[in-house]
Amino acid sequence: MSEQIQPSGGPRRALLVVDVQPTFCEGGALPVAGGTAVAYAIADFAATHRSRYQLVVTTQDWHEDPGPHFATPPAEPDFVDTWPPHGVAGTAEAELHPALNDLFPDACVKKGRHEAAYSGFEGVDDAGRDLATILARGRIEAVDVVGIAESHCVKATTLDALRAGFTVRVLTDLTVPVTAEQGAAARAEMAAAGAELATAESV
Repeated sequence: MSEQIQPSGGPRRALLVVDVQPTFCEGGALPVAGGTAVAYAIADFAATHRSRYQLVVTTQDWHEDPGPHFATPPAEPDFVDTWPPHGVAGTAEAELHPALNDLFPDACVKKGRHEAAYSGFEGVDDAGRDLATILARGRIEAVDVVGIAESHCVKATTLDALRAGFTVRVLTDLTVPVTAEQGAAARAEMAAAGAELATAESV
């Protein structure tokens, strides 16, 4: 992992890039409108502000056999607990979005191999380390969360980060919800749990 310069007087901070994958962008299996634009905006932000972060960690949906999480014909997805197949392990759609080719994260966490998984804290990297372990070993105290989708995996990752005792900011202009209504509900829930809602420009 790379060691970045800690801002004077500030906490050791990580950037969590949640599920920025082609499968969740326009043209993917489970697209979120605005996903592609967010992918490029995150890449630009990270390129400019990488030195502010002691760690950069990505998460990916990486489904090998997630059981009932996938609705396969004749079953229809309810888009709450069951979904069309997406983020299938080993496919191009499950890789990080090409916009992030120059991100060079310090760790890459994959989740949902054999069950539904929304939070990045449910996954592990190729060495078998979960996100909590990665952050602890980096002596991280605070996290900024960005990615797709704000109403689902960003929210779940944020809430788990708060439960784990981290100071959490969600950079709302570097994430996008499935719908505006779900996004508003997610922001309210994250704020009520103690997350700071901010913009990339403000930080």
